[in-house]
This record gives sequence, C-alpha cells and structure tokens, in this order.
Amino acid sequence: MHAREQEIRFCTTADGVRLAYARIGRGPPLLKVGFWMTHVEYDVQSIVWIPWLSELSRANTLLRYDPRGCGLSDRDVQGFTLDRWVADLETVADAAGLARFSLLGMSQGGAIAIAYAARHPERIDKLVLCGAYARGVLKRGVEARQRDELEATTRLIELGWGRENPAFRQMYTSLFMPDATPEEAASFNQLQHISASPEVASAMVRRYAEIDVQAEAPHVKCPTLVLHAHGDARVPFDEGRLCASLIPGARFVPLDSRNHVLVVREPAWQTLVTELRAFLAMAPAAATPPFAVLTLRERELLELIAEGRDNDDIARRLGVTNKTVRNHITRIFDKMGVATRAQAIVRAREAGMGERPTARTEKPAS
Repeated sequence: MHAREQEIRFCTTADGVRLAYARIGRGPPLLKVGFWMTHVEYDVQSIVWIPWLSELSRANTLLRYDPRGCGLSDRDVQGFTLDRWVADLETVADAAGLARFSLLGMSQGGAIAIAYAARHPERIDKLVLCGAYARGVLKRGVEARQRDELEATTRLIELGWGRENPAFRQMYTSLFMPDATPEEAASFNQLQHISASPEVASAMVRRYAEIDVQAEAPHVKCPTLVLHAHGDARVPFDEGRLCASLIPGARFVPLDSRNHVLVVREPAWQTLVTELRAFLAMAPAAATPPFAVLTLRERELLELIAEGRDNDDIARRLGVTNKTVRNHITRIFDKMGVATRAQAIVRAREAGMGERPTARTEKPAS
C-alpha cells in the first residue's frame, strides 16, 4: 500500500479544530473511528497497519481520521470528552458526505462508535467492534492497585512518550502486541512517537478511563459484530463480552490471540478476515424511515418548519419557549441526518408535509 493510494482532506469542527481524514478504496463506505494512536499519513507505511488498511479497503471505501490532538489534525487542543469525540465523528461523516455507512470501532474507538450508533440509528448500516469496551478502566469497579497502575502509566507517558529512546513506549507496545516481531514493535513504537505529544497522549488516556456508554449500548439498532482476543492484555476479554451482551442481537466472535492489535502472521488474523468479509458483505438493513424515529411533538414541529414558519411563530403556536424550539430542532436534524433547515424542509415536503391550505376565490356566476 502506498501513500498515493489515499486522499487526505481536512474539515473543521464546531469549536474550530481542524481534523484530517483519509479516503481509500472503493465500495460501500466504512468509517473507522479515530483513536489516540493514529496518523493517517504514517499508517499507510506501517507494517502493522498495512494489512488492516488493505483488508478494510478491499471491498469498501475506507474512511479514517486523526482525532483532535493526534496525527495531522490540530495538535494543541483540549476538549477530550465523549460528547466532543462523538461530535468530531459527526463532523467527519458530514464532511465526507456520508448519508448511511458502516462503522468500525477499535479499542477506545469502540465506545465512541457505540455512542454514535445509538444516537444516529438512521445513518448506520452495520457496526463492527474489535478489542473494544463500553466502560473505561475507572468504570469497572477497579481496586486501588489498578488506579495506581493507571496513574503510573499516565505519568510514564508524560515523561517518556516524546523521547527518541523508545524504552518508555515499548511498555505500551508490549501490552498492545506481546507477540510482535522486532520490526512490528519498532513500527508501533514509531507510531506512538509521532501520533501525539506526551501531554495529549496522557490527557486522552485519563479521559478514556472515564468513558461509560453502557446505558447507550442497548439503543444500538443495527447489526453488530464484536471481535475480541482471549488474551488481550490491553482490554480484557470480558469487556468484549460485555459489549456484545449490551447490544441487542450482537454476534460475538472470540479470537485466539494475545494481541490487542492482530498481526497478519497469526492464525486469528484469518478468523478475523473471514468474519469481517462475511459481515460487511451482508445486504444492509433497510434504512429506518427518518420520520419514524421522530416523536409526535417532533413531527408536529417539523410540519410547521415545512410550512416555512420561523422559530418565534412555532414557539407561539406550540406554547413553548424559543429555546425549547431550538432544542427540538437540533434533535430533529440529528435524527433526520440533515444539517440545515432548508434540507429538513425539502425532506419533509417530499414526504407530503408542510402543505399550507390555500384560499381559493371563486368568481361569481355571470
């Protein structure tokens, strides 16, 4: 795989952060959620990620992005929260012009994928989770020793992440890929070095530890495939089982591996490839009609929007505040997968909404 095979673009979030995203391959869109160790330019040169990118783009248009603070995206940023990460995913999907697509969440990206799929059921065809979790370390009822371990880990990142000597980063590589060859380990060490600053990497690790999407997972409506390695030292196997148990109808596939990031040499890689190909090749589930997910109140409000009424008029007619109207409109746009009032009006009128009765004056009989 060569860098020239991909197309890199940029988009800007609502709070002004520039995000880099890349497109490669052809076919139905598959969006890979960004997580902290990523660099869209370097990934296509990494012996660890080349097999993944080749497989994921084999029959799909693969889109992936660097999250805020990482890779080619703006580096000196803040705002590391679940809601902000989900909003960043929304920004990339909109910028790429994706109406419906499949979603891949690996590691920390799994929780973000779950939250997005639960909040935007009308846009997701299928969901794949690999080595993922629904709850961060600090939400698992951990003991004091494990909390100390997290604190020590983040401190090590702050001290050694940016050094040329990879000794500090090798600790993380050993957790992610204990069975890596020296060449694979060196490639992964390099990715850590260039993906994010020590300060950003440490801040993200702390925030990931606090993630909890257990309440949102049962609201995922699309077909879901969950893959998890038995010996995963980074995200325990039971966390993968939990994801699968929380998402209605999810299929769980155990992988015979110790690696958090599988490598092409191991037998489990073929299991993963076989399952992925079969799952992604399935005919997409029928799209949920955008109006079917609206509440009665939201449909009433959309009807008024389609009639061309402004927020003040709508507020008076419904007996609510202008702020309540704005909040309803935000939710309606999210559910419909539209970004502007004009787009909502077009969609609503295509469905026969918003037809104002027109007065007809009859001529008197002559």
